[in-house]
Amino acid sequence: MKKHLSLYILVFITNQIFAQDTLNEKVSNKLQEVIVSYQADKLTPISFQNISAKEIKAKSVGQEPSFLLSQTPSITNYSDAGSSQGYSYYRLRGIDQTRINTTLDGAPMNEPEDQGAYFSNYPDILNSVNKIQIQRGVSTSKNGVASYAGSIELFSPNLYDSSNTTLGIGYGSFNSFRAFGEYNSGIKNHKALYMRASKVYSDGYKYHSSNNSASFFLSSGLFYDNSTWKLNILAGHQQNELAWLGVSDSLILIDRKTNANKNERDNFTQCFVQIQNIYRKRLFSTIQSSIYYTYLKGNYDFNLNGFLGLPTTSELYNYAFQSNLIGFFCNYTVSKKQFNWTTGIQGNIYNRQHTGSDNMIGQLYKNTGYKHELSVFTKGEYTLDIATFFADVQYRYSTFDYKGSVAFDKLQWTFINPKVGISVSLNSNSTFYYSIGKTGREPTRNDMFGGNDDLLVDNLGNPILSVKTAEYVLNHELGFRFQSNKVNFSSNLYYMSFRNEIVLNGKFGPNGLVLTNNVDKSFRTGIELNATYRINRKFELINNSSFNYSRIEEQKETFTPILTPRIIVNQEVVYHNKGFSVTSHFKYQGKSYIDFSNTSTVNSYLVVDGKVGYEMKRYELSLFVNNITNTKYFNNGYIDTDGSKKYFVQAPTNLYFSVKYHF
Repeated sequence: MKKHLSLYILVFITNQIFAQDTLNEKVSNKLQEVIVSYQADKLTPISFQNISAKEIKAKSVGQEPSFLLSQTPSITNYSDAGSSQGYSYYRLRGIDQTRINTTLDGAPMNEPEDQGAYFSNYPDILNSVNKIQIQRGVSTSKNGVASYAGSIELFSPNLYDSSNTTLGIGYGSFNSFRAFGEYNSGIKNHKALYMRASKVYSDGYKYHSSNNSASFFLSSGLFYDNSTWKLNILAGHQQNELAWLGVSDSLILIDRKTNANKNERDNFTQCFVQIQNIYRKRLFSTIQSSIYYTYLKGNYDFNLNGFLGLPTTSELYNYAFQSNLIGFFCNYTVSKKQFNWTTGIQGNIYNRQHTGSDNMIGQLYKNTGYKHELSVFTKGEYTLDIATFFADVQYRYSTFDYKGSVAFDKLQWTFINPKVGISVSLNSNSTFYYSIGKTGREPTRNDMFGGNDDLLVDNLGNPILSVKTAEYVLNHELGFRFQSNKVNFSSNLYYMSFRNEIVLNGKFGPNGLVLTNNVDKSFRTGIELNATYRINRKFELINNSSFNYSRIEEQKETFTPILTPRIIVNQEVVYHNKGFSVTSHFKYQGKSYIDFSNTSTVNSYLVVDGKVGYEMKRYELSLFVNNITNTKYFNNGYIDTDGSKKYFVQAPTNLYFSVKYHF
């Protein structure tokens, strides 16, 4: 209650400050608000894609961000409940999201211990995101966990926007509902305030797979000639009926809405706070500083009998967590006509308490994991005639310690992550680029503990650690970008060579989390394409496609990694005329394997979605029709311990209608 009271007081004080002056001021000479230190631009020799605020707003209906991300090259996703709310997951180039760096204005959003970023704890977060940049491959140096498969950079609301207020409400299939209110003051008397509150609910497609959640985002700033201050507060609360177990194909044939989880629920609250400052020391140099704090508290039920396929009883296990992450970063940037150089330092400390209990016996154990990190980086770009040379090197030091009933020696990892590249601009429209980069990543706690929440010991009392050694990747990117009034085109080839890769093995551990294996040698290679063609003022074609060829070599056996389809095609056809628009989206995803033996698959599928929108004066109406052809498909699965195939069914044809009012 005290935390909520403090938040209310902060909002009240901020509103009183803004009430002093309601006149807009010119801000043309002010510092740019957007954080730019980690972003890529058209001359950066890496593979990336931006998703604009306009596109995010047009497609956001409170769904999990993975559904929007999956419309870009090489990203697959699925949801537990089959619908677009509640827990959903994504992979980039077949690599799971614990190996994808996620930040908000440069501050880490991944939990350091398990390295996952939980968007479900921040429902409707896309409603407040000003831009997303997806960097594929090892990318540029980032704060937090390793940018191994790539990175997802989120950017907070643009406080430079003009004053506006938006109210929105939507309702659709599976009793899905969203209501939100959003306010942006614009800059007044050097100050700006943004606030957004959302309520999201859905029954879920599967039986007993509901999501009930709410979130709040506050962003405020002070803007002066040589200095900018910004405060971000993001808080969310969600309650789910769980559906993380796959369902056998025999039961799916009887009833596609079958949920293998029985009587299991979760309850999580998470809060993110960031204070950031940009100070212009000279006309060509800036200092960017930030401190951040993340708090997480929650728990989820675990039905062991259901997990083992035995008759369900009233006995339930419960896993409870409470974590704290506090950190900082500081960057110094020099920008001149031909030369840009940035160097920075980042550090954080983290602890997470784990408590396991039984609803009949009570508490079974309690332990705490400690994860600390320090990194420094320096990067530069130098342009000579038509060529831009790029270099980026990061030093990263990470430790993990454990306090529980088992004696544990602290683990330490040290990484040197270099990247170099070159981009060549043939003219103002065309750019070729090539880069090579290497990065390393330590295992997660779940990797090390083999899926156990409390560390096990052997007969001699020594801790049993499944994985301790780091994994490494050497990444090549070769690409071409072209932009004109009608065409926006980018394509790239990539080759990722791994050493000691930690890969999903298609199984789940006793805590309900996916299990991994180390493999000797592996590689992933492919082609990625993003193209937009404006036929005329009314018609537009958008394509995001990828081809992937990946192999693992283990004990003289060669096979394809699981959940890595070779072909993914996203094709959009957009028609807009004045305030009226129609969008058709076609997604084809090729088959993928769900076991190391490459004998069982998730079949290929084609899904067609549509949207009709109309804007008139202050109103914005949208009707979304998903899976128009009522395709019966699943896009994730695994082989259970008894050898049976388990799948995650996704929703049939479903509708969603939304209304927004702007004033």
